[in-house]
Parts: sequence; C-alpha cells; structure tokens
Amino acid sequence: MLNNMFKITGLIAGTIMSLSSAASAQVLSVGTTEGGAVAQLGAAVSNVVSSHSDYQMRPQAMAGTQQYMTGVDMGRIDFGISNSMQYYMGVSGTMLSEGQPHENLRVVATLAPFVQGVIVTNKSGVSNVAELAGMRIPAGYNASPLFEYFWDAFLAGSNMSRDDVSGVPVTSLPNSWQAFREGQVDAVIAAAGSAAVREMNATIDGGIRYIPLEPDAKMMAALPKTRIEVVEPAEGLDGIEVPTGLHVYETVLFAHKDVSEDAVYAVTRALAENEAALKASGPLWSNYSTKQIHTDFELEYHPGALRYYEEAGLSAK
Repeated sequence: MLNNMFKITGLIAGTIMSLSSAASAQVLSVGTTEGGAVAQLGAAVSNVVSSHSDYQMRPQAMAGTQQYMTGVDMGRIDFGISNSMQYYMGVSGTMLSEGQPHENLRVVATLAPFVQGVIVTNKSGVSNVAELAGMRIPAGYNASPLFEYFWDAFLAGSNMSRDDVSGVPVTSLPNSWQAFREGQVDAVIAAAGSAAVREMNATIDGGIRYIPLEPDAKMMAALPKTRIEVVEPAEGLDGIEVPTGLHVYETVLFAHKDVSEDAVYAVTRALAENEAALKASGPLWSNYSTKQIHTDFELEYHPGALRYYEEAGLSAK
C-alpha cells in the first residue's frame, strides 16, 4: 500500500510539473484573418510551433491583413501572415500602405504558395474574365481592400474596368463568399484548396469552377511580387477540372523586429523541421517545401530567422 501511495504521489508531482511547464511556456501571438486560407495557414503554423518548440503560439484573428499588419508594426502582435504582395506594400509604404511604411516588420519564413483565382458557378456558362461584362462582382472590401486591387488587375487583363461590371458592396472576403453562395454576385475570388471553396462547391447547385487568367502586362504591373501559373487538376482542388491559369504568390510569416531572436529562431526551426506536419494539415500545403522557406524577396529578414538558416545551410532561393 505504501508503494502505491508513492506511485500516486509521483504521478501527481509529475502532472503538476507538466502543467507548470505548459503554463510557463511563453505565448506568442500571430495575426491571421477570421476565415479563409490565411486562417488555415495560421492554424497550421500555430499547431506546429506549439507542438515542436518551447513556445505556445496563438492565432489572433482580425477582419483583414492590413489590421493585424499594423498591429505587428506597433508591437501589439508578435507575428503575422500575409501574401508577399501585401507585405511588400506594407514595408515599402506603397499602394494599400501609401505614405505609411511599416518599418518594424521583418520576414521570418516563406510559407505555402498561395493560389487563387476567379470562381463562377458551373451553371453560369462563363468561361473567361471578358464574359463577366455586365455581371455582378464584389466591391468595396472595407476589411480586405487588397481584393479591390486584385479585381482591377484581373479586369485590366481582359481590357476591362469597373465600368464594365456591376459592383455589389461587401465588407470582407468571407462576406463576398457568402454573397456568392446566396446568388448576390456572379463571381468571386478565392484560394484554391481552401475550405471556403470546398463549401461553395458542395453547397452551390451544379458546383463551381475557376475561369482561366491570362498573364498580361497591365495585369502584372498591378500585381507586384506575384505571377500567373497554370495549375493542374489535383485531389483537394475543387473547381479545377482542366489545367487553368491562376494567380500565384508566396505567403510569408513576419514578425516585429523586437521579438526576441531566440523566439524567432525557435519558430523558424519548428517550421523548417516539420514539413510533414504542415503538409498533413490540409491541401493548402501540398506544394510547400522547406527548400523554399528562405526566399530572396530583397526584403529584410529577422536576425533570429537568419541565424537558423545559416546554421541549417538554407540559403535564399
């Protein structure tokens, strides 16, 4: 009986020590959107960092990237996730961040490539952007203003402008998807492989499909740090039944410059050394590779990230 008491006491002590260790782990915040692909990326990053480092990472969801990017720049949030185009705007003080450069941001890692495009219903009969003339598309995007730039660029690629379509006001990207599901707009922008697209395909009568984007000088001039690539059909990519030109760009994890070097090193290491765990989180990570985690964006990296890349021999690609 005495031995049993010692065993029980030992178990209790071990549990207390385990709980104490978890409670003492430093918590890091990462800004993400409230839904969509960025929220999914943020959840995967947080899970891997929390499971494979001495830090706990918690997503801090906001309506749009501009909001939490500003929060990171001000030091109120530790990390953030953004597409490379919007991050470039932020640090350079251009376009969405015109005259207001976010000087305290530093790149940490390149995450999964972001693949998006224009979606229509199968029943619409629309086969390209030019055929959207006279139709309804989302407009405004108060919480997600980058998508105004995307629509302007995609229309310009077909020698069109906002005057050629009918704008339906939406407040955010998820709000635009809801409007599409409810038949209030005829086309919407969404990320290939995202849960939002799977839901659209499953709930809209007849399903959905992406229409091809053709690279055009005017289009690409409006979309810095991005490209158009042909995406092949694959499991988990709803709406892509034939090779289709889509808009592709990297997503980046960034941090405030004053987040400790050790913390950023640990986060970078967790992501670089657990590629399988990231890929297992969903189809958004299907094209992710640690080989591309250190990308030459010609933008400043956090020293904690650079320390890991130098040790691991991961030179910029």
